[in-house]
Amino acid sequence: MKQKILLMLLAPVLLGSLGCGYGLIGRTSNLPDDVNDIFVETLQNRTTRSRIELQLTQSIIDELVTRRSYTIVKSKAQADAVLSGALTSFIVRPVQFGPDGRATEYEITIRADMDLVRTGSDEVLWGQDDYVFKGDYALELGENTVFDFEDATIEIVGRRFAQSLVIDLLEGF
Repeated sequence: MKQKILLMLLAPVLLGSLGCGYGLIGRTSNLPDDVNDIFVETLQNRTTRSRIELQLTQSIIDELVTRRSYTIVKSKAQADAVLSGALTSFIVRPVQFGPDGRATEYEITIRADMDLVRTGSDEVLWGQDDYVFKGDYALELGENTVFDFEDATIEIVGRRFAQSLVIDLLEGF
């Protein structure tokens, strides 16, 4: 009898949670089912940081491949859709300092104009003008550290930027 009452009380909760629309991040896509082959153009670089477009483009490609079984193709002619964009701003700002006055944490802001367009019809499947990504990066320096960690930092932040961008692209946030 107690089990029946417990089941009656829990049933609406369980049934309600099944239809709530929640899902695991990275497992869904708002893109049409017929979009499987994507060509990713090298991002245009309108910033003062040289070669940043190459790292961020590669990070986006890597992230698209890991999120779903998209095939990244080598030309627009092979693609169902083309992802293109322009980096408009790349700002590195120190936000925390150590006792010696050296920066120990930076805030990195990346701004980009991005579009995913269906080939053939030029239908915009997803677009973001002034897409903004901000991330903090802590830099651990030893007493005698003289190495430049900027490239390694850009690689890490580039992966975070790509993760954020691809989640927005696929899940419509």
